[in-house]
Amino acid sequence: MSSCLVTGGAGFIGSHVVDALVSQEHDVRVVDDLSTGFRENLTSSSRIEFVEADLAAPGVAAAAVDGIEWVVHLAAIPSVPRSVREPARTHRANVEATQALLLASRDANVRRVVQASSSSIYGESETLPKHEGMYPSPLSPYALHKLIAEQYAALYTRLYGLETVSLRFFNVFGPRQSPGSQYSGVISLFTAALLEGRSPTIYGDGEQTRDFTYVSDVAEGILLSLSAPEASGRAINLARGGRTSVNSLYAMLQSATGVERKAVYKDPRTGDIRDSQADISHARKLLGFEPGVMVEEGLRRTVEWQRTQGMQRA
Repeated sequence: MSSCLVTGGAGFIGSHVVDALVSQEHDVRVVDDLSTGFRENLTSSSRIEFVEADLAAPGVAAAAVDGIEWVVHLAAIPSVPRSVREPARTHRANVEATQALLLASRDANVRRVVQASSSSIYGESETLPKHEGMYPSPLSPYALHKLIAEQYAALYTRLYGLETVSLRFFNVFGPRQSPGSQYSGVISLFTAALLEGRSPTIYGDGEQTRDFTYVSDVAEGILLSLSAPEASGRAINLARGGRTSVNSLYAMLQSATGVERKAVYKDPRTGDIRDSQADISHARKLLGFEPGVMVEEGLRRTVEWQRTQGMQRA
């Protein structure tokens, strides 16, 4: 049994990480400002301590890591469009808060910090699949924020000996991804539209591809990265390693929901990339990671959750 901090732990990915940690009998402190998360995402457990706070506020990071051995840092404003509209605000949440947490973790002798990064740092390179040796080319402030956070983490490992791992998420989906959030992924938005009898919007021609990864696989990868000895100081892709077009995804969702509607197509959004697929060979080698949930099965589970619970948050 050990003590873990999960920032953003009431959010979509974070709450699944908390569940996984509690199931392994870890004590978990959750720090979340509830700007995108929900308190009800967290189960009622004596092992969970919840703190509602803004990680970037003075003194919050230091208090958050007090008595903590392991840190999973997921708190962020995870939105490319918002980062384009509000680069300074999102920089504070995505970079300044990360720097404060790394500094506090160093001073508190935390054993390891695992943080969320993003495939968006790769930019519009035509090379597929994306591998960690590629030169980053951010197309949005959000992507740049994640790259800076990665470099801060690696620097803290080299300079101060603080063990860090940055995990580059691709397109994570699953239960608890609120369709009512402006940061929600395409799957929850499409599902909500179909269940409500609306036509969803597809930006671009729909032939753009993404590496859709089920949230429980991501949570498993995060837990593996907390203790993998050779992962420290590294940035590692964490995804399924597949490739699905948005049009194909929409067809699968129509089948999963039993609803057929024509989508509305609009111009591509600024900062969006064309194609994305992860090379997960490093995750397999360094973490022992192996994705277990196929896209179709993940969609079935997601639609089932959204029918019963998710629409309450739309």
